[in-house]
Amino acid sequence: MTYTFRCTQYGHSWYHSHFTLQYADGLLGPLVIHGPATANYDEDLGTLLLTDWSHTSAFALWEDSVKSGAPPQLENGLINGTNTYNCTGSTDSACLGNGTRFETTFTSGTKYLLRLVNTAIDGYIRFSIDGHSFSVISNDFVPIVPYTTDNLLIGIGQRYEIVVEASEAVDNYWLRAIWQTACLGNDNADNILGIIRYDGSSTTDPVTTVGNFNNTCGDESLSDLVPYLNLTVGDFATEEELDVAFSIANSLFTWTVNTSSLVLDWANPTELQILNNESIFPTEYNVHEITVVDQVCMRISFLIHR
Repeated sequence: MTYTFRCTQYGHSWYHSHFTLQYADGLLGPLVIHGPATANYDEDLGTLLLTDWSHTSAFALWEDSVKSGAPPQLENGLINGTNTYNCTGSTDSACLGNGTRFETTFTSGTKYLLRLVNTAIDGYIRFSIDGHSFSVISNDFVPIVPYTTDNLLIGIGQRYEIVVEASEAVDNYWLRAIWQTACLGNDNADNILGIIRYDGSSTTDPVTTVGNFNNTCGDESLSDLVPYLNLTVGDFATEEELDVAFSIANSLFTWTVNTSSLVLDWANPTELQILNNESIFPTEYNVHEITVVDQVCMRISFLIHR
């Protein structure tokens, strides 16, 4: 299957399946739309996908999650699909213990563009490279006025572009996806690591240490996220509040919008019904109609991800 679409923004994003829990089991990938940047760089290292991971399929984990009302704590995290894990004492046949670290090589004096994405199921990740500061130049398709930091808090689905200069001593440095346990635990929270090497022939692990960062759930300061070009969106014609909450019914945990959860027939999703010019939707689809300024009706099917 080939998708064709018009690119109206530039930067990087990611695609993932919206069919049940497939994305949690790895059906996802990066998207890059090339364009200008708000800071100079020499080399584009591409996307860096940061995520949590379990040796158990998300479909199996879901059975327990909806009954307990809480998301499961996963065993590990990955950087571009790879990491190590200590399987000593594990009885899980899927735990093999033969994983490897993500690695890349820096050349002294070179400025690198990294495109970060948090593709986790449920969790905040703080990104850092030991001993290095970097410039943050974009957030979620929006070019921003660059600001300098040595760590970056990335929420689920968020994307940031950074420029980091290879200005440190020739050595090996840990690249860290620091799991924020203040939000949700992870069995390998302090060991989601990659390696930056200034000497590509080196095979030794870094001995660098992590910075003194907060452990928190939140976002980067809005005072830092300043669009490089301002865009005025205009006034709202109407304002409406939707009550987003959760409930436990029949021993199952569900998110709700205006007291109703969304239950789809995956063989006949909302988008397919719209394509077929249908105008009446099943009540359990939780379709909400909004009248916009030009009086065109939009129908939005709410799907709240946990």
